This record gives sequence, C-alpha cells and structure tokens, in this order.
Amino acid sequence: MNTQILFFFSALGAFNGLFLSLYFAFFVKNKSRATYFLAGLLFVISVRVTKSVFLTFYPGTSSTFVHIGLTACFLIGPFLYIYTRVTTRPEKMGKWIWLIHIIPIVIFMIIIGYYYPYRQYSHLWWRLPPRIFGTILLIQWTAYVVAAIYQIRGTLKKLFSKTEKLSTLDFWLLNIVAGGFLIWLAYNTTMYTSYIVGALSFSFTFYITVIIWFLKRRKEALSFLSLPTKYGNRKISDDKVHSMKESLAVLFEQEAIYVNPDLKLLDVANALEVPSHSLSQYLNDNVGMSFSNFINQYRIAAAEEMLKSNNVLTLAAIGNECGFRSNSSFYAAFKKIKGVTPAQYKKSL
Repeated sequence: MNTQILFFFSALGAFNGLFLSLYFAFFVKNKSRATYFLAGLLFVISVRVTKSVFLTFYPGTSSTFVHIGLTACFLIGPFLYIYTRVTTRPEKMGKWIWLIHIIPIVIFMIIIGYYYPYRQYSHLWWRLPPRIFGTILLIQWTAYVVAAIYQIRGTLKKLFSKTEKLSTLDFWLLNIVAGGFLIWLAYNTTMYTSYIVGALSFSFTFYITVIIWFLKRRKEALSFLSLPTKYGNRKISDDKVHSMKESLAVLFEQEAIYVNPDLKLLDVANALEVPSHSLSQYLNDNVGMSFSNFINQYRIAAAEEMLKSNNVLTLAAIGNECGFRSNSSFYAAFKKIKGVTPAQYKKSL
C-alpha cells in the first residue's frame, strides 16, 4: 500500500506537469515566446520525473525511455535559463539564439545513446566522479541554475527592498526559479536520501507553487504570463523613457499631483503631453506597476511622513490630505504597501 501511495504522488506531479505544459503551449490566451519556453521547461521536467518514477517502480523500463529522460534532465537547466532571460530581457534573446543551448545537447545525447546505451553503461551516470556523464550533467545543470538566478537579480533586489514592490511577473519568476532550484537540489542530493525524492520534490513544488499563486493572486488571470509582449514591438525609446521619468518626478515629487483624489491616467498623460497608452506602457514595462499602484505609492509615502510628524489630524483626515477618497481605500492601500494599517503604524511610532 505504501509503495502504491508513493507511486501515485510521485507520478501525479509528472502527469499534471505534462498537462500544464500542453496548456501553456496550445491553449493559454495571449501566448508569447516566454509562454512557449515555460511550456518547454514543464515538459522536460515532467519527462525527467516520469523516467525516475518508472525506473524506481519498474526497473525493467526500456533503456530508450530512460535515455529520453536523461536527455530531458540535460534540458531542464537550459529551458529554465532561457525562460528567465526571455522574460526579463527579451531584447537580448534573438529569435533563434535559444537553439544554441538546445541543439548541442540533443546531438550529444544522441551520440551517447548510440555508443553508451544506458543498460550497459548506467554506472557512467552516477553523480560522483569519475562517473563522467553524471558529473557533466551536474556541472551543466548547476551552471544554468546559477545563470537563471542571475537573470532575476533585479527581482531578488525588489524582494529585499523596502521601497520597491514585487510585480505580478516578479512573483511568478521567483516561484519558477525557486521551484527549479529545489528540483535541482533534490535530484543532486539523492545519494543521501532516495532516488524517488527528486520526483516527489517536483510534485511537492508544483502543488505548493499553484496553491501559493492561487491564494496570492486568485483574482488575476493567467494573462500575466504574456506581460513581456503586452505591447509587442512598440517598445518605448530610451529617450522617451528618460523624458517621462523626469516629467513624472516633477509632477509627483514637486507638484504633488497625487493629492487629487480624482486623478486619472488620462490626466497625467495630458500633463506629460503623451498618449495615455504610452504612459500605461511605461509604467508597466519600466516601473513594473499599474497606474493606481504608482500613485498610491506616493500617497502612502506622504501619509507615512504625516503620521510621523502630525499629531493633530485624524487618520481619516491624513488619508484625505494625501489623495484618498475614503478611509477604507486609505487603509487598504496602506496595508498593501506597508503591511500594517495606518493605526498600527502610528502606534508603532
């Protein structure tokens, strides 16, 4: 019975990973290059996990299938790296550059499969030197995981920043890379645990990621997966980005335009003398937040200063002075940004 339960949970993650990879590749709306690479990442992880499950519970599994699973294992690192790079810096990843990371591996594994069939040379795939193929896999996978973490360095800085907030895409990237790291860790510590731990780790990571995402962003659709291509090829020039950044600083930091509770995106765009869609694009692509979150950031910063220095006005009055139309909206925005209510913050002072 215990063996059946272990098989069920380790195989369940692999099955759902395959299902989700097909969903991202063929059925999700607003598909982008990043979406396809995410589908590829889920697919190779699922194939690798499936190989581990069958090799553990059915030792007589075909050598060809085992070799396909090992090929998929070699591709996990590259797909993780490619996905993070395309998502964070799409302009740096040419249309076919990704093939440089994939084709050599496929060719290498075809050659290895021909000259060193797994059944006869399985010992070469052990993780500890001088088991050559296992060592090569460990080094290659580790290098790509490190490269993927480096690609999201900006997101990691936001994670520990007190002034910058994680966007929806930032949160998703952290989940993907953290999940990829945990799977790498599980598979590369099996010599101290059990071979099936790698498969179980994927099932665990897969469901924990889904649950966390659902609880945190249950009101948002999966359209966030395509944020990097939201505006297609209409990329704002560097000069225009610099100009809007300086003009917004004047409007919000010097003129405090945010104190107007009726302030709208169109109002700010008119003040900047730019189309509203250009302003929206700038905020999404270059600042990483929506217009409402952008203005609320300034309003909360102003409210924070007033809470520190003003002992006359009530909390509701402070919210009103900073541009909030109602006390409830002030409390909700303050808690979202600072993690506590205005009253709790005032009390902590």
